[in-house]
Amino acid sequence: AGEFPQLAQKYNVFAVPKIVINEIVQFEGAVPEDVFVEKAIIAHNTTI
Repeated sequence: AGEFPQLAQKYNVFAVPKIVINEIVQFEGAVPEDVFVEKAIIAHNTTI
């Protein structure tokens, strides 16, 4: 977050990793693969 303060502020980054998919789904920290896939599917289905 320190390297890109504008992006950190825009996406409310307080911890890393911070994942933002299509500006729809956001989550922080290491997550299990199944959770990551679930979030990606949610983002995909929301953009269709």
